Formats: sequence, C-alpha cells, structure tokens
Amino acid sequence: MASKKKLARQKKPARGARKAVKWAIGAALAALVVYGVYQTSGFAYTDAQLGVVDFSILSSSEKRVALRAANGSRCTCGCGMTLAQCVATDMSCPVRENNIDRLKTMVNEAKAN
Repeated sequence: MASKKKLARQKKPARGARKAVKWAIGAALAALVVYGVYQTSGFAYTDAQLGVVDFSILSSSEKRVALRAANGSRCTCGCGMTLAQCVATDMSCPVRENNIDRLKTMVNEAKAN
C-alpha cells in the first residue's frame, strides 16, 4: 500500500511538468505568430501613407529597408515623432521639407544597396 502512495506522489509532479511544457510551447508559438505578423505587415507608416515620396522604384525588399529606416529615424524638430510619422501626419512641422528630403535619400540609398 505504501508503494502505491509513493508512486502516486511521483506522478503528480510529472503531470505538472508536462503541463508547463505544453504552456511554454503554446506561448512560444503565439510569440512566433506575432513576430511573423510584425515582420510581414510591417510598419506603423507605409509607403501609401508617405505619398509625398515615390517608393515605386523599389523592389519589395528595398521598400522594407527604406520603410524600416523611415520608421526608425526621428524627426529633428524635437516633437518626438518618427520621421515617417511626422511626414505622414504633421503638415505644420517646421522641418517637414527637410524630412521629405531625408525620406527621398533613404529611398535612393535603399535602391543603391
């Protein structure tokens, strides 16, 4: 009888460990899906929202490079927005024309690489 109790106590932790592994695998798969969506859909501001700059000369991979740069760079006026966000949303930015020129440079650099 004592051996059955001992065996029962040994099985419980094993079930808990399997359950924890299943949850960890599920969480990892969910994170992978989120990461995949982020990588494919992309960016806070796309080429459609940045219509003042022509992205049509770029291949899809070159466009991703340029958009990553635009969404990662900061506006220099001190507003705290990204370069892409500023160009897409703030028509009154004092350095907007400068930012548009920076975007055009990013497009040309993406094309050159």
